[in-house]
Amino acid sequence: MNISISILINQTICNFFEQNYQVNIPQDKIVIQKTKPEFEGDFTLVCFGFTPFTRKSPDITANEIGEFLTNNCEFITDFNVIKGFLNLTIANKYWIDFASDNISNAKFGFAPELSKGKIVIEFSSPNTNKPLHLGHVRNNLLGHSIAAILSADGFDVKKVNLINDRGIHICKSMLAWLKWGNGETPATSGLKGDHLIGKYYVLFDQKYKAQIAELEATGIIKEIAEKQAPLIIEAQEMLVKWENNDSETRKTWELLNSWVYDGFEKTYQQMGIEFDKIYYESNTYTIGKSLVQEGLQSEIFNKKEDGSVWVDLTSDGLDEKLLLRGDGTSVYMTQDLGTAQLRHNDFLPEKMIYVVGNEQNYHFDVLKIILFKKMGLDWAGGIKHLSYGMVELPSGKMKSREGTVVDADELMDEMIRDAKAQTIEKGKIDQFTTEEAQELFKTIGLGALKYFILKVDPKKNMMFNPEQSIDLTGNTAPFIQYTHARISSLLDKACFNSKNAQEIPQIISNISIEKSELEILRQIHEFPTIISESSANYSPALLANYIYDLVKLYNSFYQEKPILKEEDESKRIFRIAISQITRTTIKNGMKLLGIEVPNKM
Repeated sequence: MNISISILINQTICNFFEQNYQVNIPQDKIVIQKTKPEFEGDFTLVCFGFTPFTRKSPDITANEIGEFLTNNCEFITDFNVIKGFLNLTIANKYWIDFASDNISNAKFGFAPELSKGKIVIEFSSPNTNKPLHLGHVRNNLLGHSIAAILSADGFDVKKVNLINDRGIHICKSMLAWLKWGNGETPATSGLKGDHLIGKYYVLFDQKYKAQIAELEATGIIKEIAEKQAPLIIEAQEMLVKWENNDSETRKTWELLNSWVYDGFEKTYQQMGIEFDKIYYESNTYTIGKSLVQEGLQSEIFNKKEDGSVWVDLTSDGLDEKLLLRGDGTSVYMTQDLGTAQLRHNDFLPEKMIYVVGNEQNYHFDVLKIILFKKMGLDWAGGIKHLSYGMVELPSGKMKSREGTVVDADELMDEMIRDAKAQTIEKGKIDQFTTEEAQELFKTIGLGALKYFILKVDPKKNMMFNPEQSIDLTGNTAPFIQYTHARISSLLDKACFNSKNAQEIPQIISNISIEKSELEILRQIHEFPTIISESSANYSPALLANYIYDLVKLYNSFYQEKPILKEEDESKRIFRIAISQITRTTIKNGMKLLGIEVPNKM
């Protein structure tokens, strides 16, 4: 039985309306949900949307559909109607067939082919003047997970990263290193390259603030002092030199950036993040400049007396937006215009998703309006800003210029240390070699970090609490990972393997399913639907919390029912089959969150 009951119900409802009312019912009118626990049934059909077609009350409509379904769909055995909701009872045979079909299905839940179109998703997008921090962690985890979920839902997904490797902020760290670095390198300092350059970014800010204070002490107001401080003037001059391809400036830039790229790569490896293509702002900004020049020629944009180029968005409810500075140097919008065009040329995607924090909502509104409405590029209609909320620690917000940033590397290392301490405290590592134990600590620590962040709706601000995330109870990755390990141990004791799995369908063909078993099968049955919903909403949180609910159901079942000690062979084998499918669902679901699940723990 490889076709979903939801699809069968949909098809039969369409047949009902064609035969009885001669209409083709829109698919969005067919809303099927899991039946609430307090009512009898497996699935519930919401019938209010059908009344314009039947011209009858929701209850009468529901009863008519219920009769038709029970007579024309072999797996629907009974129904009841409660205030316009049609509750359907599914035959035991459907659930037995569902279990039998998926015992050995390692890819359960995943779309069989990439048939839904191409999507490019950008995430991470770090600056080369500092290491990745906690905000980047949420960005990377969201981007990587959403890409995996979209792929599992049948989309052809390309993961891309845009390295912000040019601009005034990069010049600040370069200038500080040239002035006060004394030739310091990652090798001489013992620091990762991104950490070393981040140190000089902070140093620039400290020196710059000191200069501002000195100017203010002479009676100059702060706003003027910020523009007249020698350091900021030097940084601006360096930016102009860079854009004019000054050889010495470019040589320093290439050296420092090479250190940062090496540091980033180590962080990505630790986090389990990878990309299909990496773009660099230093390459894409020139394409953006060309687009701006095209806009000027076609009078979409306008040039002011100081030479700066702007676009007027007042007719779109916004304001004027700077596209090029008066000295000819570009801004973020310039390179984003160029990057969008380049990605369209490279991949011809139907959608381009930008995973960027909600403080950039305005920026991406402007980007889409410029490309789609002002420049008339139809493909730009597929631009979507996946806006997410800020993440903080209990100690408060992060400020990278002040050197109080919550460093991603330090955070991951701390999570692994916490996992090690808790595991040793619970005496769980006697059976592990040293290498296995280290890998387990990493799996638990990074899993805890990823899950705690991904279980929260991306649109919401959140507080990351390391202590709560590592807990072995509650809605955490270690709790889910432990359940997976428990099931793996059970299946090892049952000597479950692919060979004896082939014998299971015949053994369980006439089993009578008990309530707790049916609850788990219903939950597992929802997995492909949850993947599609998570994909449509760009929300790993839906998937994360689904997995937690499944794990809770399984643990209750595990406590309530004997499995290996069950004397009835068919019941014992059926419960082993349920355990195997549960394990597969947990593993596949957590994989889409970028989280590994150990077989022993």
